[in-house]
Amino acid sequence: MNTNTVKVESTRPITHDVLQIDVEKPEHFSFNPGQATELSINKEGWKDRTSPFTFTSLPQEKHLQFVIKTYPSHNGITNELLHLKKNDELILHGVFGAIAYKSEGVFIAGGAGITPFIAIFRDLQSKNEIGANRLIFANKTKADIILEGEFTELLGKNFVNILSDEDATGYSHGFITEDFLRAHLPDSNKQIYLCGPDPMMTAIEGLLDRLTIDKSLIIKEAV
Repeated sequence: MNTNTVKVESTRPITHDVLQIDVEKPEHFSFNPGQATELSINKEGWKDRTSPFTFTSLPQEKHLQFVIKTYPSHNGITNELLHLKKNDELILHGVFGAIAYKSEGVFIAGGAGITPFIAIFRDLQSKNEIGANRLIFANKTKADIILEGEFTELLGKNFVNILSDEDATGYSHGFITEDFLRAHLPDSNKQIYLCGPDPMMTAIEGLLDRLTIDKSLIIKEAV
């Protein structure tokens, strides 16, 4: 597998536990919106420790961007990423990913599972093709919502938030249920884009099955 070593251009927090990292883009480097890479940190003890992260920049942009949920209590890559400085180096280990935009539909994301959809929606915006696409975004609290302002601007009433641990005005409260999906899936023949923690994915697929959604319409990361 080809690898690319790139320098960090900037880092900044975008929520209490989510970090945005911008890095150099290697010459002739390509990916599709929704795809990801395995990242490692180019320093002793970390070069062989990789984790998957999704590109949130667009393929035509001059840099690469990642939006990464960090876990400071874990002694892992995301914790180490919090200490990155300008000109530190990351290693990109190839490009992969089965999530790709096909046609209008409903995107369902849980927490950091939003990341493949960031580039997809930014790509649609760049082409003026947001259309009637809808995003259902499940989080624990308002503070956990990644890029809430951007998605509100892009989608308006088609940006639906549900919070499991906080009952807040203007936000649905609880977990995604069969009735919740029935209310927010405008057409059973539309594409369903799904990304989130494994337990959530399993639960949502079960609900979609009960709603007799054709499995061929569900787009998710390949196992």
